[in-house]
Amino acid sequence: MSPTTTRRADRSADARPAFRCSECGWGASKWVGRCGECQAWGTVAEDVGPGGGAPRTVAVSAARNPARPIHEIDVEAAAARPTGVAELDRVLGGGLVPGAVVLLAGEPGVGKSTLLLDVAARTARSGRKVLYVTGEESAAQVRLRAGRIRALDPHLLLADETDLATVLGHIEAVDPDMLVLDSVQTVASAQIEGAAGGVAQVREVTAALIAAAKSRGMPVVLVGHVTKDGSVAGPRTLEHLVDVVCQFEGDRHARLRLLRATKNRYGPTDEVGCFDLSEHGIVGLADPSGLFTSRLASDVPGTCLTVTLEGRRPLAAEVQALVAPSVVPNPRRTTSGVDGSRLAMVLAVLQRRLGARLADQDVYLSTVGGARVVEPAADLALALAAVSARENVPVHPGLVAVGEVGLAGEIRPVSGVGRRLAEAARLGCTRAVVPLGTLGEVAVPEGLRVLEVGDLAAAVLAGLAPTDRDAPGGDA
Repeated sequence: MSPTTTRRADRSADARPAFRCSECGWGASKWVGRCGECQAWGTVAEDVGPGGGAPRTVAVSAARNPARPIHEIDVEAAAARPTGVAELDRVLGGGLVPGAVVLLAGEPGVGKSTLLLDVAARTARSGRKVLYVTGEESAAQVRLRAGRIRALDPHLLLADETDLATVLGHIEAVDPDMLVLDSVQTVASAQIEGAAGGVAQVREVTAALIAAAKSRGMPVVLVGHVTKDGSVAGPRTLEHLVDVVCQFEGDRHARLRLLRATKNRYGPTDEVGCFDLSEHGIVGLADPSGLFTSRLASDVPGTCLTVTLEGRRPLAAEVQALVAPSVVPNPRRTTSGVDGSRLAMVLAVLQRRLGARLADQDVYLSTVGGARVVEPAADLALALAAVSARENVPVHPGLVAVGEVGLAGEIRPVSGVGRRLAEAARLGCTRAVVPLGTLGEVAVPEGLRVLEVGDLAAAVLAGLAPTDRDAPGGDA
């Protein structure tokens, strides 16, 4: 080989990056802790190149389970088994599938551990053996909670461990039918460098538990922490590895808790489970609409009922408004359970299109029971509640309002009107104000009078009580 060829080969070898990211393939000449392309931590490793380093994996023995035609696969082994908690089964798609790995994430104190302890106890009462491993609390602390919520059963086994090898040893010794790990960020492997909760540790713990779940046909439920913005803490591959990802949401000052599935390989992702968290434990709410409506008389000004959709589930919510003269140069706009920007837009449309004098008024708007009303379909209820409070005139008794308010003052159509009207009729509503063109698409429930409106002026005339037929804007 000539000296020129040798130099070219050396330059080619030097040009090849010595380190490469395992996630995106980005290369670097020296090791760095964070990938410069995908910004992932701990994924840059030495690039051995094609044919270099450790030998490639080759088949050394016949497959244990040979490939078969797809129609010969037994689907009964993958049938979902109910957990005993109807609201959880609704979100999971019927229950826990054998061998499935479920990740349940939520903010601290929202009730994740309480829910899973109740699920574990109900599963144990059905005769199945459940192993509950806690890494955040001692066994005695979990025992106290179990006694308070009456989640005690001889088939429910409890262990407090933070070492992955010990957890796998418990699985070998107990051979459970279901495993609950609280939480995946507190368990670490001695074979992997780094503290518990790190990227490498979380990936290793999850991969080991997934392998145990698939080989034994054992459903595994993992509790996960969340970051400040509410996303699952740890590497993004954690959500890719598991079969189901659920978010447990709720205001710590309210009793209502909502369970949503953001990923589900065995069922829908548009179902929502509702739970009531109290000092005696957590129970499912098959009919949560009663939490979001008050028992006040219907002739109180400033209140209006609407129906929101949580996934495919209609939930009634009552909006209450209070409008009072302001004593400060900049009037207050205070909301609770409602998006403040949506309220500001609705108030601006009311003032500009209807002439409602609100610029010198303080406006307070809240929902009943800690409900979160964020979808545009609740705009019409916000507008009617604000006008009702400003004019001191109640809305029609038994009224429900559904519709989006546009900047031109028009009422825009919304999705799922049929399910909303059916829920309103079930709750006893007798009058509904909906966007124009709704009646031609949905069936009207019996006993419910539906009024179609095209703009805010028509909506106010149809929604307020018969004692006030003038346009808003006069002195209260």
